[in-house]
Amino acid sequence: MVVTRFAPSPTGLLHLGHAYAARFAWQRAREADGRFLLRIEDIDRGRCREEFVAALIEDLRWLGLDWDGAVRRQSLHLDDYRAALDRLDAMGLIYPCFCTRAEIAAALGAPQGPEGPLYPGTCRALLPAERAARIAAGASYALRLDVAQALARTGPLVWEDEAAGAVAADPLALGDVVLARKDAPTSYHLAVTMDDAAQGVTLVTRGADLFPSTHIHRLLQALLGLPVPRYAHHAILLDEAGRRYAKRDRALTLRALREAGRGPGEVLAMAASAAT
Repeated sequence: MVVTRFAPSPTGLLHLGHAYAARFAWQRAREADGRFLLRIEDIDRGRCREEFVAALIEDLRWLGLDWDGAVRRQSLHLDDYRAALDRLDAMGLIYPCFCTRAEIAAALGAPQGPEGPLYPGTCRALLPAERAARIAAGASYALRLDVAQALARTGPLVWEDEAAGAVAADPLALGDVVLARKDAPTSYHLAVTMDDAAQGVTLVTRGADLFPSTHIHRLLQALLGLPVPRYAHHAILLDEAGRRYAKRDRALTLRALREAGRGPGEVLAMAASAAT
């Protein structure tokens, strides 16, 4: 059975890009007589708001996009992410990193990856005693995945994309990604991988900008013994200036379009025509 999902973060109002992504996933499930799920990715406590949760549910219903089963809230499953981190820690595959984003960006010779400067591995070789001392002193840190060691454990991996076909996983291209922080129990990479498995998602639909992230997700699936879904990376919506739609584009939020007299069908048609 085809099981897809739409997983917005409630940090603002939905816009045309969200409408396209939700409709894409909904249509793939409904055409196959499958299931379409809704997940709220509300881990970021500083930016997520309940008012935006209510607004996105209202917007989806206005668009005529129904979902199956209960809505999953990431914030209710923190223990699952901690358990996954504990498993990876027991394998010796995660380590605390005390570098700031500015320090990483300024590192000499830091190579560029698809998501920006790659982490140069500064803290990977810190001795356990030094790590413990810094943590005891209250230093801020992130938990990073030692990707090279993880690949040595799993061996070569492959994932399937509807457009690209069989793709050889290359998680090294993203470097030692962050899986959690001192004040955040999980990152996007870990949470989305765990959630898709927990919800039985068989077809992950998302924007082409997230194609590189799939390399890391495939690695996490192998490490944690999770099922491997298929992937369909759809077009990204751009405005007239060639920029991606963002939540700051208030005039193109679904609420603003609705208040301007646009109907659901018209909004979905606008989203489809803006896809590139």
